[in-house]
Amino acid sequence: MGIKSVMNTDRLFWLGRYSERVYTTLKLFSASFDTLIEQNEDDHRAFCESLEIPDIYRDKDDFLDRYPFSLDDPNSIISNLYRAYDNAIELREEIGSETLSFIQMAIYEMKSAMRSEAPLLHFQKITDVILAFWGCADDQIDDENTRNIIKIGKRVERIDLYARLRRERTVIQRDIRRLSWRIGRTDLIYSQAGLQRLQELAAAPELDYAEIIRTVDALVEC
Repeated sequence: MGIKSVMNTDRLFWLGRYSERVYTTLKLFSASFDTLIEQNEDDHRAFCESLEIPDIYRDKDDFLDRYPFSLDDPNSIISNLYRAYDNAIELREEIGSETLSFIQMAIYEMKSAMRSEAPLLHFQKITDVILAFWGCADDQIDDENTRNIIKIGKRVERIDLYARLRRERTVIQRDIRRLSWRIGRTDLIYSQAGLQRLQELAAAPELDYAEIIRTVDALVEC
């Protein structure tokens, strides 16, 4: 595999991860938005703890402003959206301009949300646009390996996030099954022992969330 192919494989994988990260964290933030506004000053800390991100925010209002919109915050939603965009731009030839356009639309909606008094409306549009991005990638990208690498990145990120959020057993098991079925259909370099361990963790009587996170994050060599 040439240098360009290796770099593009890495970009495809992380395009999948970052697009999923934006989608899931934005849904979580939107669902918590009204509660965060109405509750006590320190309640944003529970949100940070649920995602295992550092609480670098002065107070609740600072969190509500910076977590979705600050480019200086590496954990912010907009920072992850721009990481997805940076990878998508480099992959224009692989994914096509139409697929790329959905990531561009998501950035447009995020900028609109920054100026809006009703940001939740724009957040809903962003999640819809990301769903459209995945659908367009599935429909418009001819190369199966390219499509599957994006999906593997998406699935790895989802398992990581769902384990951090302590999601129910059946949900995590389903995503591990889907990951296990698809990863062998790509040219990704991954740990077969790690995949087997992930399957064992999914089948255990009680989920070891911390071990699932460690295993899935070390699975793919990117």
